[in-house]
Amino acid sequence: MLNSQELYQQANQLPPLEKLRLAELLLADLDTPDPGIDAIWRDEAEKRWQAYQAGELKTVSHETVMAKYK
Repeated sequence: MLNSQELYQQANQLPPLEKLRLAELLLADLDTPDPGIDAIWRDEAEKRWQAYQAGELKTVSHETVMAKYK
């Protein structure tokens, strides 16, 4: 099996359009959902929503957040 450097050297010999297709395939493969990570974020969102509903979570207005990054 080739290592990443060897694969890169071979892929670098491809025409530009083929390099693009290869990059798209690799990125699409990395972009597949991970059920474990999705579950962690779902649990975190639920905890935050419950804290908000219980008045335990301090909120910040949209205007305040946007002003911070102007």
